[in-house]
Amino acid sequence: MKNNLLALLFLTLSFLGYSQDPITFETQVKKISENTFELVTTANIQNNWRLYSQNLSSGGAIPTEFIFNYKSQSIKLIGDVKESQSITKFDPIFQVEQSYFENKSTFTQLIETNKTIDNISAVIAYQACDDIVCIFREANLIFNFDGSTLAIDNIDLTSDIYENNNALAIDLKNTELLSTINDSSALTSNSYLNLFILGFIGGLLALLTPCVFPMIPLTVSFFTNNNNNSKNNSKFNAITYGLFIIGIYLTLSIPFHFLDSINPEILNSISTNAGLNIFFFIVFVLFAFSFFGFYEITIPSKWVNSIDSKSNSIGGYIGIFFMALTLVLVSFSCTGPILGSLLVGSISSQGGAIQLTIGMLGFGVALALPFTIFALFPNLLSTLPKSGRWMNTFKVILGFLELGFAFKFLSNADLVEHWGILKREVFIGIWVLISFALSMYLLGLYKFPHENKSVITSKFNLILGFFVLGFSVYLFPALLQNGSDKARILSGFTPPAFYSIYTKSNDCPLGFTCFKDFDSGLSYAKSQNKPILLDFTGWACVNCRRIEENVWTDPQVYSLINDNFVLISLYVDDRKELDVKDFITLKYKSGKEKIIKTVGEKGATFQAINFKSASQPYYVLLDNDLRILNKPIQYTSKDKYLNWLKEGLSNL
Repeated sequence: MKNNLLALLFLTLSFLGYSQDPITFETQVKKISENTFELVTTANIQNNWRLYSQNLSSGGAIPTEFIFNYKSQSIKLIGDVKESQSITKFDPIFQVEQSYFENKSTFTQLIETNKTIDNISAVIAYQACDDIVCIFREANLIFNFDGSTLAIDNIDLTSDIYENNNALAIDLKNTELLSTINDSSALTSNSYLNLFILGFIGGLLALLTPCVFPMIPLTVSFFTNNNNNSKNNSKFNAITYGLFIIGIYLTLSIPFHFLDSINPEILNSISTNAGLNIFFFIVFVLFAFSFFGFYEITIPSKWVNSIDSKSNSIGGYIGIFFMALTLVLVSFSCTGPILGSLLVGSISSQGGAIQLTIGMLGFGVALALPFTIFALFPNLLSTLPKSGRWMNTFKVILGFLELGFAFKFLSNADLVEHWGILKREVFIGIWVLISFALSMYLLGLYKFPHENKSVITSKFNLILGFFVLGFSVYLFPALLQNGSDKARILSGFTPPAFYSIYTKSNDCPLGFTCFKDFDSGLSYAKSQNKPILLDFTGWACVNCRRIEENVWTDPQVYSLINDNFVLISLYVDDRKELDVKDFITLKYKSGKEKIIKTVGEKGATFQAINFKSASQPYYVLLDNDLRILNKPIQYTSKDKYLNWLKEGLSNL
C-alpha cells in the first residue's frame, strides 16, 4: 500500500508465480565433543527475497520456527536455535521494522546424546517475502550424523504456520488459483526511469528559482573568461564542474544506504503512521512559507563562506569541486524544499535507498546541464531570459504547490486514525482555496508582505492565472452532495468518495452495500445466494482509491458489482481496536503468541493465512461456499476488471 507526494507514479503491484522455491536449505551435523553435536541449517535465499528471524515482535511477519523430532531418540536440546546476524530495517510489506536475512543465513542447534544415531529430523516453518508478495512454507529437514551435507528440496506451501490458525482460516476451495494473479501484464511501479524523470523534473524546477538561475551566466563567465585556461581547458573544467554537481547530489543519498536510523525506507510508513504524516505535514507547510518569502531555510553563512574561500584559494580540480559545493549550499533555500519533495516522492516499498539515489541523479543532471551546456556553447547565453521578478513569482507558485501537497499527509493521518477532520469535501475545499489564492496572486490582485510590487500582469501570468482559476472551478462541484464522482484528475490523491461530510459514517465506496467483517458478509451472501467480491484494501492505499474512482464508477462495472456480488472490504491498515472479547490469540507451534488487536491486523492476517498475499489492492471472487471462482486480480485497467468480473460470474 503505497502513495507518493506528487501522485505521479502509479503504485501497481503484480503477483508473480514462482517456478522455483525462493528459499532452499542445506543441513549438516558437526561433532563438537564425544556426546555433543551441532545441527547446522543453511538457508540459501534468492535475490530480493527476505527470510525472517526467529525473534520478531507481534504485528509483523511470522517468525521462523524449528520443531525437532527428538523425544524418541534420547536426544537433549541444549539451549535454543541460534541464528546468524540478521538485518533490522523497515519492512515494505509489513510497514514496521523487522529482522530478516538476505542471500544466506545459518541456524545452529546444540544437542547432546549418549546413543549412536543415524539422523534426526525437524521441521522449519517460515515466512519469506519479496517486495510484492509473501509465502508461507514448511520444509522437512534431515540431519545425517555421517557429516555429509544434505540439500533439502521438499518445501510445500502451507497455511499451517500457526498451531490454532482456525481462528482466521477458512475452508477455501480451488486454492490452486491463488498461485498467480489474473492480470500478469500489470505494470510495476517506481521504475528507475520514472524515478530519474521525477528527479529531473525537480531539478528543472529548481533551475528557475532566484537562488539558481542568476548563477548560470556568472558561473559560465568564470570558465569562459578565465585567462589561466585555454579554450579546451575551460570547456573541460566546465564539464568537470557539472559532474561534481551531480556527484554531490548523489553523495547526499549515501548515508541512507548505511545508516539504519535514517534509512529512507522508513518513509514508506507515512501511508499508515499518523505521527510521521503529521511531521511531514508540518515540514511541508514550513517549506511553503519559505517559498512565500516570510523566511529562508538556509545553510549557515559560515559554512558557505568557508567553502567559497576554498574554491578561490585552491586551484585545479579541487577548486572546481568547492565551486560546485558552493553552488549547492548557496541554492539550498530554493532547492531544499524541492529535494524534500523528491525524498518523499521517490522512496517506495519496492526498493531501498537506491531509489533515492536514482532520484538524486536525475535532480543533479538537470541542475548541472545548463552550466555545462552554456559553458561549452557560450553564445547560447543570449537566449536565456533575463533574471527578474518572474523568478520570485515562480518561487511563490512552488510554495502554493508545497502547501497543497502538505495536506495529503494530514489526510493520511486522518484516514487511518478515523479523526474525521479532513473529509473528502474538506480536503478538496482546501485545494479549491489554495488554487483560488494562487490564481488571484497571478492576476496581480494581491502581494505578500515582503514584496515591493505586485505580480506584473503579463500575458503569460494572465493565462496561467485564469488556468489555475479554471482548475479551482473544476474542483468546486466535488464539494456538493452529489459531486463525489468529480475531481477525477486527483483520483487516488483525495480521500475516498465515501469518506464524506454528507454520510453519517465512512461506510462503503460509491454507496455500495458492503461489509467490513468477513463472517457478516459471508452470512449475508448465503442469505441472498450471491457470490462475494472480497476486497483487501487500505485507507492510505492510492491504487485502491484509483480502482474505486476510475474502475468501479464505470456503469457496467458498477452494475455488475451492485447487482451480482456481495462486497466485503477489509482494510488492512485500520488502526481501530477490536473489542477485547474479539481479540484473537494465535499460537505458533513453538508456543509463541500473536495477539490480533486491531481491525487492520485481523484483515492483514486473514489475507496472509488464507490467500498467501500481503499487498493491496487485492480482489478475490468467491461463491458463498468459499469456492474461488477465478484467479485473483490487483491494480488493473477498467476493461480487464470488467472481464474479470464477467469471468467469475460465468464460473458459478
